[in-house]
Amino acid sequence: MFGSLDIATSGLIANRVRMDAISANIAGKDVILNDKGEYEPFRRRIVTLAAGDPSSESPLGVHVGSIELDQGKPLLKYEPESPYADASGYVGYPNINPVVEQMNAMEAARSYEANIMAAEATKSMMSVALQLLA
Repeated sequence: MFGSLDIATSGLIANRVRMDAISANIAGKDVILNDKGEYEPFRRRIVTLAAGDPSSESPLGVHVGSIELDQGKPLLKYEPESPYADASGYVGYPNINPVVEQMNAMEAARSYEANIMAAEATKSMMSVALQLLA
């Protein structure tokens, strides 16, 4: 039964990482400067989940396989007065759609809730089993 709790816990951790990345994407949707103040539009983070637990080599559960940066082209906005505009007067902004990010957040939240329910069901079954043994 402890394996069931480990599986649910791995799902909780993976979905927390997904939510962190989604939050960063939403927060960075208008960011065009890096931390040094140089022009570099924020790139969307894409979290990929993979099966199993690499730390214990168990095939059960899930883990974050990778967090990659979106390599898509930036969204161009015509702002000829901007110091970051190209020769044509366009500034590249992060190509992040807040609606898509919100849907991804809802999916991660539902998955998180499902893992909580699975963990609670496992704990309940363990409790009943212990009561039967007593």
